[in-house]
Amino acid sequence: MSIETKTDVDKLHGAKVIEQIKAAGVKYILSVPDLHTSSGLLRPIANDGEFEHIRVCKEDECLGVAAGLTYGNLRSLMLVQYTGFLYAMNAIRGVAIEQKLPICMMIGMLGKEPGVPPTQSRRFGLRIIEPILDVMGITRTCIESDADVHRIAPAIDEAWRLSRPTAILIGGRPE
Repeated sequence: MSIETKTDVDKLHGAKVIEQIKAAGVKYILSVPDLHTSSGLLRPIANDGEFEHIRVCKEDECLGVAAGLTYGNLRSLMLVQYTGFLYAMNAIRGVAIEQKLPICMMIGMLGKEPGVPPTQSRRFGLRIIEPILDVMGITRTCIESDADVHRIAPAIDEAWRLSRPTAILIGGRPE
């Protein structure tokens, strides 16, 4: 009997994700408590003096704060779970999409099966995230391992260049 272990190639290190967030010039992190990313991302971000960490009670509150920051040309990143994304859809529509703002959302895909595309997940909530993003016209990239993190900074930069929202789906659990 063999025990399956993640190789370093399969792992997602929060420190590498954070490097990319910094490389994109993000200063403000807006978050709701998130079980999926808390130990690998949220705690290190909260303890990093280069970020201003703004805790909010509900995901839709992130949209108002992020919008205000964009008007000051200040880059922020929302860090929420996919259930919070679903909860905040009307605010995302009204603020990010209709106002054409570069709102950047990092969405934790809690319970996503490794190597399985979100649209093929056994979990209904995960299966519908990408189709909803498509219908809303929100670009996305899925990050599952360290091999994917190089796409984070360009996604954020493109959101700002085109003044439109983007989603970074965190499919792997950051360590």
